[in-house]
Amino acid sequence: MAIPLVLVLLPLGLLFLLSGLVVNTVQAVLFLTIRPFSKRLYRQINVFLAELLWLQLIWLVDWWAGIKVQVYADPATWKLMGKEHALLISNHRSDIDWLVGWILAQRSGCLGSAIAIMKKSSKFLPVIGWSMWFAEYLFLERSWAKDEKTLKSGLQRLKDFPRSFWLALFVEGTRFTPAKLLAAQEYAISQGLTAPRNVLIPRTKGFVSAVSIMRDFVPAIYDTTVIIPEDSPKPTMLRILQGQSSVVHVRIKRHSMRDMPNSDEDVSKWCKDIFVAKDALLDKHIATGTFDEEIIPIGRPVKSLMVVLSWSCLLLYGAHRFLQWTQLLSTWKGVILFASGLAMVTAVMHVFIMFSQAERSSSAKAARDRVKKD
Repeated sequence: MAIPLVLVLLPLGLLFLLSGLVVNTVQAVLFLTIRPFSKRLYRQINVFLAELLWLQLIWLVDWWAGIKVQVYADPATWKLMGKEHALLISNHRSDIDWLVGWILAQRSGCLGSAIAIMKKSSKFLPVIGWSMWFAEYLFLERSWAKDEKTLKSGLQRLKDFPRSFWLALFVEGTRFTPAKLLAAQEYAISQGLTAPRNVLIPRTKGFVSAVSIMRDFVPAIYDTTVIIPEDSPKPTMLRILQGQSSVVHVRIKRHSMRDMPNSDEDVSKWCKDIFVAKDALLDKHIATGTFDEEIIPIGRPVKSLMVVLSWSCLLLYGAHRFLQWTQLLSTWKGVILFASGLAMVTAVMHVFIMFSQAERSSSAKAARDRVKKD
């Protein structure tokens, strides 16, 4: 049964935003005091701090909404995940694909060192965007003329990262929608290409640059394919916050970076071929409801639950002591100030929800223009 949204946004919003501000403050202090002298130490501490924040969102998926992420992979690949640097590419199917990636990273032991390439506006989101910036996420404007230098310098900085990291790249560049699929099909037909059915045409410039720069220090590419089974409701942040479950299937295939082509043109073709194969793979899943690989049990670890309980106890105690000390609720002015703070928390949570859904509203014309531009 769905939980009324207003009853969820306030307590969960307060928990996430207040704990996040604590984490952001510590990150800022470390950025100013430790990073100038030891980038390695700063990164090691920041991996732990980021995990303290991200685990709350893992808890939402695992324990609050009970979303089941079913992983298909060969055991050898799963055993390596989290123990090596990797470039992770995926189709972009739903509002929570990034959260699915975090689930995989958490199960593999590298949640705090999971990095992604995001749109530039993401870094301005309170708490979550700021923490991503401290965690060295790469923020792009979706214009290669503006992004090329930013991307290449960001990738170069990862050479001396002290922990096994994943760099996630949604090669399609935007979330899958019917309007964007139509635009991609029209473009493919006009160029004499095979029209896609379940994916968009990949934008390969970023991927080519990533392979060119990272092939010397990243041993693997994880090709992940995400799909929501036909009989399962599509997961969204709104549904998750309301405690509504869903199922997500993820297929993972490891490719050795040593086997990648040498020329940029061949790397670009490799990426496009992967998405043609991914399209056929999704056709087969739609027909059968499964992938061919072995199902890897990933469980539901209690670590995220313990982190949420610890933050809750700490913040409840702190709030009690603060209200006791300030006597905030003893005057009408204080009550109004307190109510305004709760309203602000609700508004910020609504911004998070709307931001997660932003790309679903693209018109067919806007999608068509974007494909042509790329």
